[in-house]
Amino acid sequence: MRTGILYLVSGPSGSGKTTLCRRLAKEGEATYARSCTTRAMRPGETDGEDYFFLTRADFEQRIAAGDFIEHAEVHGNLYGTLRSEVLEHLKAGTDVVLDIDVQGADLVRACVDPLITNALVDLFVTPPTHEEILKRLSGRGTDSQEVIDLRMKNALEEISYAPKYRYQLLSGTHEEDYEKFRSLLVGSRLATKLQTSAG
Repeated sequence: MRTGILYLVSGPSGSGKTTLCRRLAKEGEATYARSCTTRAMRPGETDGEDYFFLTRADFEQRIAAGDFIEHAEVHGNLYGTLRSEVLEHLKAGTDVVLDIDVQGADLVRACVDPLITNALVDLFVTPPTHEEILKRLSGRGTDSQEVIDLRMKNALEEISYAPKYRYQLLSGTHEEDYEKFRSLLVGSRLATKLQTSAG
């Protein structure tokens, strides 16, 4: 029996990475590791489904307790991935898709847990042009111009991290992106050595 794959996905705001990750989970290809965040809920979001929404005090308490595999401050808010959202699934042979920022990705890569290091497949998703990023950010209709400007500035900075990732996906249409996205997971399963449990 193989251990699960940790499919780590990053990309700037507006890249479509979250949509890809959630579709993969919805179609039963992997478990979606929901992140914790201190940012406010957007219209239509649900606590425990989109994110685990925590106060800053609660989040910092969980950092102190060692509950996170990774955590970082992004756009003025804290984000992090709980160990409980990842490790047990990997041990059970279930693939986990993880949608995190470039800071968090660096921390996951630095993790010394062999279960993480052996399972990791990392992908960076980016829109084809800077103009397309701005169009996607503006098209949400949920953020102020100030927030859009900040996200655009951060997006351009995040793109500089793309070479750190083993795989990169230049975004096209939703369907083209998803086909490539899913294919990488399927190919990674084929490359994974089967592990027999010594019990």
